[in-house]
Amino acid sequence: MSRLSLALAASILMMATTPAAAHDPVHHVMAETAVAPEAVPAAAVVEAFHAALKAGDTVAALALMAPDVMIFEQGGAERSRDEYAAHHLAGDTAYAAGTEETLVRRSGWAEGDVAWIASEGRTTGEFNGRAVDRLTTETMVLRRQADGWRIHHIHWSSRAPA
Repeated sequence: MSRLSLALAASILMMATTPAAAHDPVHHVMAETAVAPEAVPAAAVVEAFHAALKAGDTVAALALMAPDVMIFEQGGAERSRDEYAAHHLAGDTAYAAGTEETLVRRSGWAEGDVAWIASEGRTTGEFNGRAVDRLTTETMVLRRQADGWRIHHIHWSSRAPA
């Protein structure tokens, strides 16, 4: 097993066994979080990305993404920031504006210039005249660049609650 694999396994084990609580001021809930200290700035970028979508600030949202970002959602893929901007960005901002995200759990890890942030939550509200109630998962992989952390990969998934 490589040093990186061992470090990743140890980090995951440590985070899984030592959760802390973080207050989500937007939704007034306590979310379980196990973000390693070195990953906190990357997690802040994830938060800023979601805040930009919610505010309809597409310029800010796109600025947090690397040009070659890859986004996986519902079995589909968008392979660049430009492709995302042309296809799903407007829908994602409208969806974020009409719904509320509640963060339930977040974990994260960083080593060197690479970080991952994994989030679980629930989205409720209304979109396109339909009620929304979805359990959500999200994984983002970020890389630190000269001007800060940028999102290089997003994987979104959701399902109806049982």
